[in-house]
Amino acid sequence: MNIVKKIALTFSIAISLATISATAFAEASAEISETITHVEQALADVNKSDFSAAVLHLKAARLSSEHITGNEAVVKQANANVIQAQIQSKFGDVQKSADELNKALVLYKTL
Repeated sequence: MNIVKKIALTFSIAISLATISATAFAEASAEISETITHVEQALADVNKSDFSAAVLHLKAARLSSEHITGNEAVVKQANANVIQAQIQSKFGDVQKSADELNKALVLYKTL
């Protein structure tokens, strides 16, 4: 009887861990999608030379990217690109800002 109880307990724990892992993966995917959306909107605003709206999207992208788990080196590099795009937006440089945002998009999409 003890063996049956141990097997049931082990099976129950395994199911619980699988459920938690699936939930964490779904939350990470949502954060990545939200970040990508903000970066794409910022890129569209930069291309229209609407830097004030772009800066708002870049700030939102940086906030949502803080919750991304996974390859930390890629996330760190993508965040660095977003920060550089934000700096270039403040200077009004459309081309450099767009280049940095495109680099960040490529990195975020690899996650």
